[in-house]
Amino acid sequence: MSDNRPLDFGQFWYSLGKELSEVPIAAETETLTMRSTDFADLYGIHISSIGPYAIYGYLSIPKGDGPFPVIYYVPKNASVLEIIPQGTSNQIRSRYITFSLACRGMRTADSPYAAMYPGQLTEGIESFSSYLYRGVVADTLRGLDFLLTCPSIDKSSIVAWGNDNALLAGALHGAVTHIVSTPSFLYDTINQASRTSSYPLEEFNDYLRHNPERKGQISEILSYYDLRFHSSAITAESLIMADYDGGLFDKKTLRNLTENMNGAVTVHPSERSSYKDGMFCEKWITDKLFGKDATPIVPNHWKLE
Repeated sequence: MSDNRPLDFGQFWYSLGKELSEVPIAAETETLTMRSTDFADLYGIHISSIGPYAIYGYLSIPKGDGPFPVIYYVPKNASVLEIIPQGTSNQIRSRYITFSLACRGMRTADSPYAAMYPGQLTEGIESFSSYLYRGVVADTLRGLDFLLTCPSIDKSSIVAWGNDNALLAGALHGAVTHIVSTPSFLYDTINQASRTSSYPLEEFNDYLRHNPERKGQISEILSYYDLRFHSSAITAESLIMADYDGGLFDKKTLRNLTENMNGAVTVHPSERSSYKDGMFCEKWITDKLFGKDATPIVPNHWKLE
């Protein structure tokens, strides 16, 4: 790996952590009776992040005695916040505490700022201080800060699940024990964007078409977020959901991430089937947290496959 990691990389992230630590979590909880079930209670959680900025999440807690393992669905690059990802069996809430968080700009956390999709990934990218993603990463970490205050969590089983933010959470917050991640936009970003016209990476191409003179500047800013330079700080056991062989983020492309992570890593090349990839993912996390004899909880229609 050609090491273009910034010299002040550690200081950059230390400063963010210090700034976040000075903002009280200030959690406010509301019971969401309509979305609770006979096996889990749902809560709406208001918490504060840097800015200060108010963010929002859905916390689901199984009924019964804990502690329970946690799946933290990290903020995503999309406008709508879901309790659990679309297509996931609602019964997952009977086995895990789940926490799904909207970062600044997403709906339910869009006051005073409402993000554009596409557009979020380049918002304020003109400078280190104004780049929106600095706040998004802070929001992601603040979600973990909040989870650690919940008395019913099993602190030995906290899964960060999602896109690139799941890996950043593992690199920058010691609470994460397991990671399930599908890298999508924070790995060698400008080079990868030049290889595609698909979103979300096309956002960067859009930006550079209008601001070609800023390519060097935004490449430098994005280097602080590049997963390659966070890899050695990741000690959680991880599942990387890679593209199919020859895809944009395939196993070969991602090796500068996966080969430098300090936790055990499983790389799963996509089988181009949401069913097959989903089953692999659910079985992996069930094996890790409950043992190989436990049965994964999957959507009913998968059981017919």
